[in-house]
Amino acid sequence: MICPKCGTQLMDGAKFCGSCGLTLQPAAGVNPSSAAPLPPKVPAAGAFHFDADGRGQGRGYTWAIEHQGAFALAVVHLQPDQAICAEAGAMVAMSANVDLYSEMKGGVFGALKRAVGGESAFVSTFTAKGGPGEVAFAPGAPGDVAGIEMQNQTFMVQSSSYLAGDTSLVVDTKFGGAKSFFGGEGLFLLQISGTGLLLVSSFGAIHRRTLYPGEQYVIDTGHLVAWEGHMAYNIQKAAKSGYLRSFLSGEGLVAAFTGPGEILIQTRNLAAFAGMLKPFFPSQGGGSGIGFNFGS
Repeated sequence: MICPKCGTQLMDGAKFCGSCGLTLQPAAGVNPSSAAPLPPKVPAAGAFHFDADGRGQGRGYTWAIEHQGAFALAVVHLQPDQAICAEAGAMVAMSANVDLYSEMKGGVFGALKRAVGGESAFVSTFTAKGGPGEVAFAPGAPGDVAGIEMQNQTFMVQSSSYLAGDTSLVVDTKFGGAKSFFGGEGLFLLQISGTGLLLVSSFGAIHRRTLYPGEQYVIDTGHLVAWEGHMAYNIQKAAKSGYLRSFLSGEGLVAAFTGPGEILIQTRNLAAFAGMLKPFFPSQGGGSGIGFNFGS
């Protein structure tokens, strides 16, 4: 039998389509009450539009994610006089005819908000002059890069995950309140709105999670990359038995989201990784422990 929604070939007597999640009606003469229980409802497709092949095009440019995985690189090809914006320090390489211009977005107050939120006070704009040009971007830490084609949408993005984007996108630093501060993610988040390419990076791979309406899901704050702007979330202790047990578990505080909506999660935690490396660095006091001896 064939799925009437997506055309997938199914086994005879199938109750649902594993490709699109469509629930199929029981055949004539079958008592629905005696039929096998229906599988759980599959959530709708997520809001983050990724190109399966890691390539796409926007207004005046094409882009591709090269070396996908731990050491991904985003390469943007600009048409003459076209531009792309990026976080300061994200550029790896560029054509000689590409003009780099850095400015304080949002004036002095906007730059101050960005600086307090842990970002650079400046935003870089790359423009191809006199012909087509190329710019390559990569994050500072090992991890993946994803190209999201925004369609008049609004996403919340951790400041460390924003890499680059279409010049038409509105990137604003928003006050996250005490919940983001106590969650260890700082007082500010990026609110990105509009239509066009958004490049985000992760420490590790990017895992997508779509929530049903009313479904709750708990995520360690150090693993958050981005989520839909309308989603409600609360910062809470990881263990229900109390704050002490929560911190003893090594999890501390977590973000509890409520659907509907989609969340992007990074599979590794940069702060936890830095903590693992700390014993291997010499202490500043020059006391006992591992250190470096350069001789006399």
